[in-house]
Amino acid sequence: MGIDPGLAIVGFGIIEHDGQRFKTIEYGSINSPAHTDIPARLKAVYDDISFIIEKYKPDEVAVEELFFNTNIKTAIMVGQARGTLILAAANRGIPVFEYTPLQVKQAVTGYGRAEKIQIQQMVKSILALREIPTPDDTADALAVAICHAHSRTLRAITT
Repeated sequence: MGIDPGLAIVGFGIIEHDGQRFKTIEYGSINSPAHTDIPARLKAVYDDISFIIEKYKPDEVAVEELFFNTNIKTAIMVGQARGTLILAAANRGIPVFEYTPLQVKQAVTGYGRAEKIQIQQMVKSILALREIPTPDDTADALAVAICHAHSRTLRAITT
């Protein structure tokens, strides 16, 4: 399961991976109400991701690390949401892996500075989807899942 963390929108994507074959199980987004206080939004994110985890029972969860260089307030709020997402997996004993945006881009496109549209097109192609998943956060979550699948394969080869 790949997760693109956020407070307003959390993208998630669940895939199966066997060798070079990928199968898309489910993907979507979790939205928290904008005009609600932060504790209620974090609880909504936690409850929704917990429901998804319980429903699909992923073996592992991969979460994108945060990258912010301007708005510290946004970074803190997204960091809090990211913590609740990690906690939901950890509470169920599911291993959590973290990847930087650079690692995700490189794993999906072969280029660490790929543009968002390039990543979206590759996600569509790799997973044989009819169209690019929306919102962007969903495509990003699937990219994180693909990155983890490639990293997992590499770890299995090298250990």
